[in-house]
Amino acid sequence: MKTRLDTEVIAMRVAKEFQDGDCVNLGFGIGADAASYIPPDKTVIFHSEQGILGYGRILTEGEEALADFNLTHAGGKFVAPQPGMCFFNHADSFVMVRGGHLDVTVLGALQVSEQGDLANWSLDPAGRLGNIGGAMDMPVGIKKVIVAMEHTTRDNRIKIVKKCTLPLTCPRCVDLMVTDLAVIEVTAGGLVLKEFAPGWSPEEIQALTEPTLILADDLKEMEL
Repeated sequence: MKTRLDTEVIAMRVAKEFQDGDCVNLGFGIGADAASYIPPDKTVIFHSEQGILGYGRILTEGEEALADFNLTHAGGKFVAPQPGMCFFNHADSFVMVRGGHLDVTVLGALQVSEQGDLANWSLDPAGRLGNIGGAMDMPVGIKKVIVAMEHTTRDNRIKIVKKCTLPLTCPRCVDLMVTDLAVIEVTAGGLVLKEFAPGWSPEEIQALTEPTLILADDLKEMEL
């Protein structure tokens, strides 16, 4: 079996998408670790939905003994404090989200369609299991939506599909996907393969992707 990128590398590649001065919401899943991979010459302000703005990197296992148990991101991992960090209630946090005040959100996904539809809250096609929670607010209110996920399920079922079969979180909202195999941009003309993982060919990635991929003019191997 060919080697895929691990979740840490996916988070590193996601972090490259952030621009200096961006205010970024990091949700649950792989993308939440992107806070640990910001170069010192770039300022990125991280937001977590439970009411924290301006936190730092994710603490390692060896540092958790010194962590403030009240200082975690939405995924439950301990984070480092930073000068200027602030706290607020849950309602104010979602005012920031719904009001369009954040630049980027990074979310996980169960399925993404070729139109950029996002399904990330229930594995039940009828939507009877699970609760959508605040997941619907992020892609509606935040300017750019990045999905960080594994390209297929553990049993190799396709997650990038022509049409989502799982309940939607939000239609036509995803701008970019960073997976363990590729970087794919969602455009009006279709899905554009921009980067591929080392050791993988565009043809191999296409075989694990339902919609037809458009090869970018500047298609290249993924860089970190």
